[in-house]
Amino acid sequence: MATKFTAGRLLVYLVLLMAAVFFLSPMYVMLVTSFKNADEIRAGNLLALPGAFDFSAWRSAWSTACTGVDCNGLQPFFWNSVTMAVPAVIISTIWGAVTGYVLSLWKFRGSDALFGLLLFGVFMPFQVVLLPMSQVLGWLGLSSSIGGLILVHCLAGLAGTTLFFRNYYGAIPHELINAARMDGAGFWRIFWRIVLPLSTPILMVTTIWQFTNIWNDFLFGVVFSGTDSKPITVGLNNLVNTSSSVKSYNVDMAAAIIAGLPTMVVYVLAGKFFVRGLTAGAVKG
Repeated sequence: MATKFTAGRLLVYLVLLMAAVFFLSPMYVMLVTSFKNADEIRAGNLLALPGAFDFSAWRSAWSTACTGVDCNGLQPFFWNSVTMAVPAVIISTIWGAVTGYVLSLWKFRGSDALFGLLLFGVFMPFQVVLLPMSQVLGWLGLSSSIGGLILVHCLAGLAGTTLFFRNYYGAIPHELINAARMDGAGFWRIFWRIVLPLSTPILMVTTIWQFTNIWNDFLFGVVFSGTDSKPITVGLNNLVNTSSSVKSYNVDMAAAIIAGLPTMVVYVLAGKFFVRGLTAGAVKG
């Protein structure tokens, strides 16, 4: 029995190792290519390590690579994404928490129907809202601005964040809320003093989810941004597709890693909280 158990366990580890190698191999190729010079790239061995680690491609991708006629690298696009993503994540998360709180613990007539209609936003393709959203941004004077992108991402993420919080808050005992009401606590005091302190797992899940979606978004970025407000996904696309006499694959690879680095860092640092939050939500649901 012990032999079978050991063999089965080794088989599981082997399968997991093969899956890890399969999924990490593109990242490995990108990383080593970003440190190679042009001669090593032309040699054609994708898996070979660079003879010497050359950071010139990274410096070029960050500050001197051309994106169209602009040769300032990804730096301005990166900071545009930071300026857009941070407030959009905070606002959409808090907004979803309040909306989920209302729809789960302060129900009113038609609240379930309203929640059902809101769920259409989770499954609706965003392409159908591009034209009306552009008209709304024009009326508000937010066209081609970072403020407009923040508003778009808050609205696009509201359905998903509401779903997360509404399902999570549905497991909070109503007796706890009723007792607080009897003690004289109102809507906001119950939310800040009772509900929000219990929301750490789902707050982590929603924050990571929203940050990943907003940072990696290309559709809204390319449609609603202007010359000075393009996010990093648009900048990366422009950099890779800028024509030149010699294709600099090392610069392209470095730029791609720079664009994806924030989300990778978030998952490395907070991935365990994301899994705990999902597990907590599943158990409570």
